Amino acid sequence: MADIITLDDVSVVFESDGLPVEAVSHASVHVEEGEIFGIVGFSGAGKSTLVRTINLLERPTSGRVLIDGRDVTALRGAALRELRSRIGFVFQSFNLIDNVTVAQNIAFALKAAHVPKARRRPRIEELLRLVGLEEKIDSYPSQLSGGQKQRVSIARALANHPRILLCDEATSALDLETTEEILALLKRINADLGVTIVFITHQFDVAKAIFDHVAVMEHGVIVEQGTTFDVFGSPRHETTRALVERYLGVAIPKRLVPQLPSGRLIELRYKDEGAFEPLISDVSRRFEVSINVLHGNVGYFGTQAIGTLIVLVSARQEGQRGAFIVQAAIDELTSRVADARELSVALNDDIGASVDEIFADDAYGTEPSAHAADAYDGDAHKEVLA
Repeated sequence: MADIITLDDVSVVFESDGLPVEAVSHASVHVEEGEIFGIVGFSGAGKSTLVRTINLLERPTSGRVLIDGRDVTALRGAALRELRSRIGFVFQSFNLIDNVTVAQNIAFALKAAHVPKARRRPRIEELLRLVGLEEKIDSYPSQLSGGQKQRVSIARALANHPRILLCDEATSALDLETTEEILALLKRINADLGVTIVFITHQFDVAKAIFDHVAVMEHGVIVEQGTTFDVFGSPRHETTRALVERYLGVAIPKRLVPQLPSGRLIELRYKDEGAFEPLISDVSRRFEVSINVLHGNVGYFGTQAIGTLIVLVSARQEGQRGAFIVQAAIDELTSRVADARELSVALNDDIGASVDEIFADDAYGTEPSAHAADAYDGDAHKEVLA
């Protein structure tokens, strides 16, 4: 499908205390018409600034913004207002006017677009049916829950039939149940109305629930992007890894480490069909080693799974023979998952040094190493003990 939004090498520079601050640096994004595209990252990553360039609430210092292939970067006046009328915006804080009713809040958007008064009430009723708030048409914002306020905000953003909907942390102020309801509503709007949605979040649950494609930002730079499953199933950048690990929550309490038997700690990350293979039992039986699962978690992107296990691989034989068998078992484990690394806890020097290592299969474009030490990458170090 054709791109509806293209950000071409966009940079945004602000001035702070007389010095330039680059909030967005050379970002390029392609959003296909009809998809839900996510931009994720920790606070201060530049997500909101980047998205606000789409409707030119922030003007790029350099680069281009294209809508339907048309360069809109320099639009002003009536042409800019016409562009913005086709792009709805949903804010984290709802931005409702407290002293007017729900109907009047939505009517502001219709008035701004010069919709005749006779057509406003029917359109408002239609929008409130869409978001499930017909009975709240004459209520005031103070009489609404947080989720209901966000539904009104969504209705207002859709008032003038936009083709694009921008959502800036639209669920981060909501509880889990309400978040799920708002996400279900946005998915229905996307499917039924064909509205393209660009959604900013730092919440992994949101990303996995509704995004088709995702871009990960850090310090104003897009560090990784692709399909949501590929990006989070095989994260390449440390920021993406941190997001995934925070979501999966895989860590061994430090107090338990002294109680662990001798062995080597391996973190395995698997995805999709690999989640259903009897990997642990197969390798344990073939190599006659003990593999204890110490911790793990799994998340689903629709029917596709990503997960992490921390296992302890131990020899059943002592000395060099046992060390060799353990290494062979580890090589087999790491060759059959999307990503793996050995954790930096030396439990028993007699069966091999425990150093930080990364093993990768074709998901990273390389073959797994024959020996653990060959795969050592100091830059990839990340201590996962809590």
